[in-house]
Amino acid sequence: MASKREEARVFVAQNRKARHDYFIEDKLEAGIMLTGSEVKSARKGSVSIGEAFAEERQGDFYLINAHISEYAPAARFGHAPKRHRKLLLHRRQVDKLLGAVAEKGMTIVPLSLYFNERGICKVELGVARGKKMHDKRATEAARDWDREKQRLLRKG
Repeated sequence: MASKREEARVFVAQNRKARHDYFIEDKLEAGIMLTGSEVKSARKGSVSIGEAFAEERQGDFYLINAHISEYAPAARFGHAPKRHRKLLLHRRQVDKLLGAVAEKGMTIVPLSLYFNERGICKVELGVARGKKMHDKRATEAARDWDREKQRLLRKG
């Protein structure tokens, strides 16, 4: 059952492909620095984080390759759709992520972008390890078997 905190979230974008391509080993929530037109566009739902990832630069983490469409009414004061956006993290979280990324094969991917109960835009980050092709096939086979089990239990 979902907690009250999860129920208050208004999801803008989810990265379903990340769960298919990676083993998610840890999750954490981070704030994200957005301009006004980016917030308006995100509230409208014009966000894609399918190809995005987080990267460390000069002691801070940035969300790279996330696409937030331009907000038409703010044409003069608009924003670049794929600009690098700074992630707002506590020092302990930054140290934890740096330690995780130092391991071979680990990366940081955004799992979802949402507005919390206070109306603040947040991004859920996952510390992930890439899946190989045989891992993806095994996951899919396990999911199919679970689906078949449920079907058999319902019938009889």
